[in-house]
Amino acid sequence: MQRHSTTSPLLALPGAVAAEGQDEGVAAHYGDLFREQRALADGTGFVDLSHRGVLTVTGEDRLSWLHLLLTQHVTELPPNQATEALILSANGHVEHALYLVDDGATVWAHVEPGTQEALIGYLDSMKFFYRVEVADRTDDYAVVHLPAGSIAQAPEGALARETPYGRDLFLPRGELAAYAGTYGPPAGILAYEALRVEGHRPRLGFETDHRTIPHEVGWIGGAVHLTKGCYRGQETVARVQNLGKPPRRLVFLHLDGSDVHLPAHGTPVRLAADGAEGRQLGFVTTSARHHELGPIALALVKRNVPVDAPLLAGETAAAQEVVVAP
Repeated sequence: MQRHSTTSPLLALPGAVAAEGQDEGVAAHYGDLFREQRALADGTGFVDLSHRGVLTVTGEDRLSWLHLLLTQHVTELPPNQATEALILSANGHVEHALYLVDDGATVWAHVEPGTQEALIGYLDSMKFFYRVEVADRTDDYAVVHLPAGSIAQAPEGALARETPYGRDLFLPRGELAAYAGTYGPPAGILAYEALRVEGHRPRLGFETDHRTIPHEVGWIGGAVHLTKGCYRGQETVARVQNLGKPPRRLVFLHLDGSDVHLPAHGTPVRLAADGAEGRQLGFVTTSARHHELGPIALALVKRNVPVDAPLLAGETAAAQEVVVAP
């Protein structure tokens, strides 16, 4: 996956520690992970998401055209109403996740870091005779997240995606540092991710792999509209919805707090009764340290894993909560 080269100017703020991996380019934290989490939970502060890709779709056919390609119903999407959508493969596997808002003239979306070029390539290949233009705006715009309950005012002219979890602002990249100074204390991506895990919200490339279908991670309803017209991969969505069950399911894990290290992405999940050498039944997708819950994680496990069975994440004991019902 090709990564965007931009490094956030907010990494120059006091205490900033750079994130690694997929979130490279923004701060992991600013010196106090739990304080940053508590601030977000209380509706204060902001999160720098300027490493995410930004794209726009313009033209009078933009909504009707996107409606043909996305899993979401967007033909009548009202201006300034946030939504999210997926692009699936022909076999129904998740390829892209888009977080959208239309301002009345342009659809704006932010996507996982490094995925925008492949996504735009696919969209451009599907334009045909439709009156649309797709543009990569990552060099020009940065995303900043304000938590739910924040009373911070967006700068004049800045577009916001209003969701139950907060507001995602599309800000001119060159003015990111100046704008961020008005939002209160910054919180790093680790605080943001801990609250995402607590909220059971899947993330492309973390809770998904090359064979993930939307049902497995709870994207039905939120990102997949079940009664809209045809789109690539719809046959799989409809078949699983009407006739079958997904082969895997997302679970929330309460991890044993006595372990020093969190299980990394991909750590095998097994039944505790079988021990650390037992048969692998899934894997950890994201783990985090939460300011109230302690160490927590999301994991993808086989559908038939008993919902009340104690698990092991690597060698760490884990109690599960149902996210996607078996």
